[in-house]
Amino acid sequence: MSKFIQLNKRTGETKSQKKLARKQGRIPAVLYGVGKDTLNVEVDEKELLGTLKKNPRAILQAKTTDDEAMPIIVQHIQKDSLSGKILHIDFQHVNMSVNMDSKVTIHFAGEAIGVKAGGVLQVELYEVEVRCMPGVLPTSMEVDISKLDIGDQLLVSDLIFQDGIEVLTDPNAVMIQIKTVHEEVEEAVVATA
Repeated sequence: MSKFIQLNKRTGETKSQKKLARKQGRIPAVLYGVGKDTLNVEVDEKELLGTLKKNPRAILQAKTTDDEAMPIIVQHIQKDSLSGKILHIDFQHVNMSVNMDSKVTIHFAGEAIGVKAGGVLQVELYEVEVRCMPGVLPTSMEVDISKLDIGDQLLVSDLIFQDGIEVLTDPNAVMIQIKTVHEEVEEAVVATA
């Protein structure tokens, strides 16, 4: 379980009321889940941004005005295409006794020997999709890439998760590879042609 977050009943449904709420630092949101009533709520922008910065896929403990705390996740974030500001959020209830699908962010640690030798590091995937019980969902995973040489690649199947976590992403998908500068230039020429 992660951080506690307060959800308040939304004060208005009109476009102008939602705009005013955003100006006052509150983000309109909706909370839904299987067997639960959908609630129109709002969340404090600073509180939410602090939580998302630490872990955007965290299971949060949410509390509405009179209800007890409940586990939720951020399902979807709608942002303004120009400013990047959050316009709306979809939260979803999490049933802690049922497997869930989610994504795990992969952090690459170390400097590959192939890069030191003049190769170019090319990252294809920064996250993988997994299925597991909510209580064992990892927030992220660190992978040491220091032993990768020119021509080497890291596949999804090379990742080692704890028992109880099923990886749904294609095991043959390339996560990261070390190419020669020559290969990089050839790909750029093909892409422009």
